[in-house]
Amino acid sequence: MKITAIETFQVPPRWLFCRVATDEGVVGWGEPVVEGRADTVRTAVHELADQLVGQDPLRIEDHWQVLSKGGFYRGGPVLSSAVAGLDQALWDIAGQVYGAPVHALLGGPVRDRVRMYTWVGGDEPAEVADAIAAKVAEGFTAVKMNGSAKLGPIATQAATDDVLRRLAAARDVLGPDRDVAVDFHGRVSPANARRLLPLMAPLHPLFVEEPVLPELGAQLASVVACSSVPIATGERLFGRSEFVGPLAAGVSVVQPDISHAGGISEVRRIAAQAEVTGATLAPHCPLGPIALAASLQVAFATPNFLIQEQSLGIHYNVGNDLLDYLVDPAVFRFVDGYVERPTAPGLGIAIDEAAVRRADEVGHRWRGPIWRHPDGSFAEW
Repeated sequence: MKITAIETFQVPPRWLFCRVATDEGVVGWGEPVVEGRADTVRTAVHELADQLVGQDPLRIEDHWQVLSKGGFYRGGPVLSSAVAGLDQALWDIAGQVYGAPVHALLGGPVRDRVRMYTWVGGDEPAEVADAIAAKVAEGFTAVKMNGSAKLGPIATQAATDDVLRRLAAARDVLGPDRDVAVDFHGRVSPANARRLLPLMAPLHPLFVEEPVLPELGAQLASVVACSSVPIATGERLFGRSEFVGPLAAGVSVVQPDISHAGGISEVRRIAAQAEVTGATLAPHCPLGPIALAASLQVAFATPNFLIQEQSLGIHYNVGNDLLDYLVDPAVFRFVDGYVERPTAPGLGIAIDEAAVRRADEVGHRWRGPIWRHPDGSFAEW
């Protein structure tokens, strides 16, 4: 079997899919994208395709090594995301060739269902409470919410109190038997984080995600040590070497994104790396159906897995949503906040290729928001 062609499709709302074809008619799908940089990653995929066309698709590890390390300049979000999507597609092909879901090829399942969480919006406590109540009614047992709006380098008492009020509103709705995760998107300075986290601890968040920017990793140990709140990070880390520091700092949850951090091959290694320190895996995945399918294959084969993110109904998905490019959306049917283990070969999903090709004709130019502080200065995120 040989790879004959690699195509890419830029599909709304903000995704990029790749299709790897073989001379025996087996086709694999992947999702290589950096949100807001889909065109850039698309170019990288086609550059890397030169290393794959004409090759045996089943030599997945060898291909990963060549694609990741075959150039003098390595890594970074664009290249590792391009590798990630191609890697997903190769695993999809392998599963179809061997007649097994990918999780079976990774050593077999260690669980029969995976717990999912859903994102909720709302700026005011009452809005947060209403949004969470709706998700609880849908059966979810865990939600994730923004920790705050823009914060200054040293937040005011009013801004600090606002964070706590919103989290308290969430806890009131969820009660003690459900979970809330809080995402700071790196918007909080180390000083703010060290002030906020001890105050948040009595409200028992499942974890606090990205309390500080990844480039402030030298401060992460002090942030972890300031409270009992579990700290999660990793959506903006792109390989095993970048998780060494956070794990040494004591983070409790690693969140590699399967479409950014080298795909299935690398995320399963990051999970094993985290297991050595007692950390758990909660893959980042506010993306499309292929990324979610690949994440779930890893989740079903990973003993230290915690919970899975998914994007159904998220505010980014304007005009198109998670299920729109699937032949059978039932594969992502969530029951009581869980999804059952897929048994179909490969990634376990069937992509509606005609819908994908139509969507690519429209494409998208999604860009991330730019925020500024009240004084006009740029606000990082």
